[in-house]
Amino acid sequence: MASHVALLRGINLGGRNKVPMAELRDVVTSLGHTGVTTYIQSGNVLFTTAEHDTGQLVSSLEAAIAGTFGIESSVVVLSRDDLARILDRNPYRNEPNPKLVHVVFLNGEPPPDLLERLTTAQSAVAAKGSRDTVTAIGPALYLHTPDGYGISELAQALLRLTSQADVAATARNWTTATKLLSLCEGK
Repeated sequence: MASHVALLRGINLGGRNKVPMAELRDVVTSLGHTGVTTYIQSGNVLFTTAEHDTGQLVSSLEAAIAGTFGIESSVVVLSRDDLARILDRNPYRNEPNPKLVHVVFLNGEPPPDLLERLTTAQSAVAAKGSRDTVTAIGPALYLHTPDGYGISELAQALLRLTSQADVAATARNWTTATKLLSLCEGK
């Protein structure tokens, strides 16, 4: 049985799309997964399963979440090994402040049109003096916001563009992403 992490997009944000973590654990357990735990309130679910098809896992999780909570939340599922590979590829590993690095996890390679729009957005914010950058590597977008995530125009553009793209995407800060890997190690 392999450890997996499911990352839900857009739940428990600003009082919208409320999903109690205890009930979410029950939903994931009801699908036959074991060792189900959650980490913080933003939709991070760790579980073990014999299923290796992440597409199938995504479909069943999205359907169960919609059926139970009435919420359409896209889900990205990664095996422990996939998560480790993504974190290992971090192009901003020399950034000493983990709050300034975010990973946008995708359910596949980013489509070329999304990459073009991200390049355009990065150029536009750079023209205004922003030092923010985004780098696409495999099924992840790495965002570096040296002046802070909360004021980053590139972060706002990235979230808007990924929500418009034909790809499931959800962002996690570096601290959360590395903690999830650590929790997978314990499974």
